[in-house]
Amino acid sequence: MLEIKNLAVSYGKNEVLKNVNLTFEAGMIHGVLGINGAGKSTLFNTIYGFKKPDAGSAQFQNRTIQNGDIGFMETSCYFYPLMTGFEYLKLLGIQNQDFDIKKWNELFELPLHEYVENYSTGMKKKLAFIGVIAMDRPILILDEPFNGVDIESNEKLLQLLIRLKSTNKIIIIASHIIESLTRICDRINLLENGIIKTTFEKAEFPILEKELKDSIKLKIDDVLEGLV
Repeated sequence: MLEIKNLAVSYGKNEVLKNVNLTFEAGMIHGVLGINGAGKSTLFNTIYGFKKPDAGSAQFQNRTIQNGDIGFMETSCYFYPLMTGFEYLKLLGIQNQDFDIKKWNELFELPLHEYVENYSTGMKKKLAFIGVIAMDRPILILDEPFNGVDIESNEKLLQLLIRLKSTNKIIIIASHIIESLTRICDRINLLENGIIKTTFEKAEFPILEKELKDSIKLKIDDVLEGLV
């Protein structure tokens, strides 16, 4: 179990996360839903250790979490120059003897012997995703994993995540696209202005969708009235 306790994070005087408390259980897919700027990436960067919190902690199995516990796929994927896709996966999977690069690449058919810098945005996203799998960490944190991938690859990612859930990993996904989360998540945490507003269980997802749609409609009705 991963527990986030009383987490507060700021950038200068800008308080991004405010007393966040969350519990992420193994064998489940957890969603973190929020508009751009809600604090999703800050939450993930703090859990991983990129950002130091002002207060609070992240505990994994009753100890302070370490980045070696986490396979972290960031929103923007960065790669070393003059590195092929094969070299990248070999590097990340160096401690995982069961990881078969060729077999895993059958999912996405990437040109692994070409330099990654020549890949398209979608290809880089898929390579980063396989790389996270190669690390074989107990916690997977995926920040906007569906951005930039085509319809077929999006479906493959969804199906793979469903399979990975059965391996008893803790899987956490952030997205601003609600349909991506409601399809595969067991629980969705709604993050608004740095605060976990509500946590929705699967049976409550229709309520979440209606609340969000009604909220957006209320915000734009007056503007649309003047435009159309």
